[in-house]
Amino acid sequence: QLQLVESGGGLVQPGGSLRLSCAASGFTLAYYNIGWFRQAPGKEREGVSCISSSGGSTNYADSVRGRFTISRDNAKNTVYLQMNSLKPGDTGIYFCAADPVLFRRCVLSRADFGSWGQGTQVTVSS
Repeated sequence: QLQLVESGGGLVQPGGSLRLSCAASGFTLAYYNIGWFRQAPGKEREGVSCISSSGGSTNYADSVRGRFTISRDNAKNTVYLQMNSLKPGDTGIYFCAADPVLFRRCVLSRADFGSWGQGTQVTVSS
């Protein structure tokens, strides 16, 4: 069974930084594209960033491009999301998920991803 566990969320002031981690258990994460999504209260879950299995290709939502960086350490079975220059609009629950189809191009579509984690709360507020 594929399991993903997110961590690293918290409360941060505008302009601050956080690094989220997505750790895999029960499977080798290196085979899969991994995506980060977020859901703000009352809004639909939206794609934030994704990274190909090799780490050679990444994709970002326009709202976070230039501020967030996705990376992976396959030796540690973990994907990271470094979030800088955080804004109140970045507030939400952040989820990671794995694309079960191998070697597919990484796109920010919920339909391409499964095995969702439980999420980690990020709150950006002064």
